[in-house]
Amino acid sequence: MDLSLAALEQAVSIRRQIAALEKRLGGLFGGSSGGAKSSRPTGGGGRRRLSAAARAKISAAARARWARERAGSGGAKAKPRTAKRKGGGLSAAGRKKLSDMMKARWAARRRAQGKRR
Repeated sequence: MDLSLAALEQAVSIRRQIAALEKRLGGLFGGSSGGAKSSRPTGGGGRRRLSAAARAKISAAARARWARERAGSGGAKAKPRTAKRKGGGLSAAGRKKLSDMMKARWAARRRAQGKRR
């Protein structure tokens, strides 16, 4: 890119005008004289932190939302709750049936391996 001396001088002049206007704008809003760059936080990035009050509001809203859901007044999204069985979900008869099926499988496998040897 071939720039002439006049073009460079004009660019420097515009840049100085921009800096002066940024300084005036910062003064109008009570900012420092550093311009628009100084209005940004200088924490070096990272996660934004919530205040304790904001966290309390969010957690209270979540608790209220879950309470509504448990009460069944969640609107169309609420699912009817079914009674949960205790004891692993299998009845004694079901466990016995599965056990008998597994024993039959193992016996068949033993018989098949005995014939190969």
